[in-house]
Amino acid sequence: MTPLLSVRGLAKHYQTRSTTLKILEDISFDVFRGKVVGLVGESGSGKTTIGRSVLRLIEPTAGEVRFDGTDITKLSSAEMRRRRPRMQYIFQDPYASLSPRMTIGEILTEGLKIQGIGSRAERLERAKTALEQVELPADAIHRYAHEFSGGQRQRIGIARALTLAPEFIVADEPVSALDVSIQAQVINLLRDLQQRLGLTMLFISHDLAVVEYICDRVIVLYLGRIMEIAASEDLYARPEHPYTRALMSAIPSPDPEAKRGREILKGDIPSPANPPSGCVFRTRCPSALDACATAAPQLREVRPGHFKACIRDDL
Repeated sequence: MTPLLSVRGLAKHYQTRSTTLKILEDISFDVFRGKVVGLVGESGSGKTTIGRSVLRLIEPTAGEVRFDGTDITKLSSAEMRRRRPRMQYIFQDPYASLSPRMTIGEILTEGLKIQGIGSRAERLERAKTALEQVELPADAIHRYAHEFSGGQRQRIGIARALTLAPEFIVADEPVSALDVSIQAQVINLLRDLQQRLGLTMLFISHDLAVVEYICDRVIVLYLGRIMEIAASEDLYARPEHPYTRALMSAIPSPDPEAKRGREILKGDIPSPANPPSGCVFRTRCPSALDACATAAPQLREVRPGHFKACIRDDL
């Protein structure tokens, strides 16, 4: 089976006057049609940078991003624009991502207008259909963003992505800015839309409970490197990497009687301007060896379909 999205050796560096910030380094993964792949990790791990790089909202420093077999990093701006309807982005902040000067109808039809799709009436009909898909009334097209709650604004952001009938969506922390009571509604909506429309999705989140609920496969990131990749069920049942285990131990349990050992990581995530030698996680790893400082571990398959970047087999 050929993946819809295939990323190989992706890197993103920023040059300052004094140093190079290595935000991403040697990122490789696949996303297959109709599946949801989660990106998890602490703030500063590079999740959003991956999401924006695979859609070329920012330009990667190195590597290739193949979408439906074509390396889009080599496409011209005009060629990339023609492919934009097939790949869309849902932004984290529902307040900042919608223009206060445009009606909802103008926001939803802007992409269609840029692509030259349909007449004005046809574009408005597609906007109304998208609003209905996210469970908002069609007459919302005449209103402005400030007239809606945060949860409703995020539904509008989802509708904006759907108007172009994409095959692939990057959902960047789509519920992190919402009240807890609203988060579940939006997550259930995304899950329903993904299944009903057959969408392929890269889902970015720091909330491992949400990722477990919606994702088929999970990628664990730390300081711009992949620590572990596995099917969601396998990862949550048997996490292999010490970093993944620490993240898992922090997931709240709904059972007050349940006992789960909490693994507290010491210190803060290091700066990408001065990453640790060898394994970038070693300075906070409770299981680090002297050898961890000498060479960066490569992703290796420890079980069928389950990969980790760690030199230890005895954990």
